[in-house]
Amino acid sequence: MEIEQKIEQEITPSLTDMGYEIVRVSLQGGDIKTIQVMAERIDRKEMTLNDCTQISRTVSALMDVMDPFSGRWTLEVSSPGIDRPLLKPADYERFMGKEAKIETHADLNGRKRFKGRLLKLNDSKTGVVLYVDGVETELMFDNIHKAKLILTDDILNKQPKKH
Repeated sequence: MEIEQKIEQEITPSLTDMGYEIVRVSLQGGDIKTIQVMAERIDRKEMTLNDCTQISRTVSALMDVMDPFSGRWTLEVSSPGIDRPLLKPADYERFMGKEAKIETHADLNGRKRFKGRLLKLNDSKTGVVLYVDGVETELMFDNIHKAKLILTDDILNKQPKKH
């Protein structure tokens, strides 16, 4: 199991109890590691600086106990933002009808980059159907290298208004 997965397993129960869902955990750096935690509120309200501070304190304490690697480390906590990554089938399902950019590991009909509207999960729930250039294109999850939402007026109009 990769260190990112171990960290995610360790921090998930506490963050879930606090009302947050982990979007991604990644590890960067050389001698001094940076643990990057991307999270969002389970109630789907906008993340605030206070939310990130609470997550940071909790994750820091858990990492001190877990001690995942030797040496110094830093922690970065963020929200996924408007152009959020799509990482799990549930992400694709949640954002059906939205525009996305998807990059695959292997070529599909001579291309690896796709931009289009998320239409549906395939019948076996092992991939997503994307409307690309007037054609429905099925991309299998195990072939998706990276994917994210595209900032559009549609997404901007769905965001909570700031006071």
